[in-house]
Amino acid sequence: MMKIGLLGCGNIGHIIAVHASGFAISAVYDKVPERAEEIAALAGAQSYEDFASFLNADVDIIVEAASVNAARTFTLDVLRAGKDMVIMSVGALTDKDFRHQVRSAAIEHKRKVYIPSGAIFGLDNLKIGRISRISRLLLRTTKSPASLGITADARKMIFSGKANECIKAFPKNVNVSVAMSLAAGQDTDVELWVDPAVDRNVHELFFEGDFGETYIKVTNFTSPDNPATSYLAALSILCLLEKLSDPIIVGT
Repeated sequence: MMKIGLLGCGNIGHIIAVHASGFAISAVYDKVPERAEEIAALAGAQSYEDFASFLNADVDIIVEAASVNAARTFTLDVLRAGKDMVIMSVGALTDKDFRHQVRSAAIEHKRKVYIPSGAIFGLDNLKIGRISRISRLLLRTTKSPASLGITADARKMIFSGKANECIKAFPKNVNVSVAMSLAAGQDTDVELWVDPAVDRNVHELFFEGDFGETYIKVTNFTSPDNPATSYLAALSILCLLEKLSDPIIVGT
């Protein structure tokens, strides 16, 4: 059975521990030791108080479920230690230089970096579409004003531009657009809207190319224990981990 090292023991880490199937969590690390100990007890794993010891644990793959900063801080060390990596906080890869370093380290050490689909559907379609040509790639995200810490009494667009620009203005709201960009092989156009009438995050994906046209709308329910976390994003990690140990692979 595949052995997982869990980097980050917040809400997503808790969901992974509760629903683990087809793999075992054997090591956990968090900057808050109490959170690591809680997940360790739940999963029957060993908790570590320092990252170096965690990195040397007997695991097959490290799953980052912490933050963009954690992904930037630890990914290269994980790859150089000869372990595969799952990056949930894909916003870390908007930095082209860092992305190049990650790719180079993975090649040099013969490792893999996996990125879950997160809070959306359709990444397989984008990977297929890029083989020919993608002429339009747009993400339209609508959130409640409160979720962005602003006030608004009517629906309005507060950002329009590229995904790599969006991270500068809204660093906590780029993971979906970055995942799209990586899947498509080109930067995503982003529209960020606020609407006081919505109480869930809504992602609308538009892409066109030689293959045809696609429109996908995803309305995310929040995690049962944390309204700041998309439940679909957490479940996407579970799906990815289960797929890694399955001998029959469906989709790209």
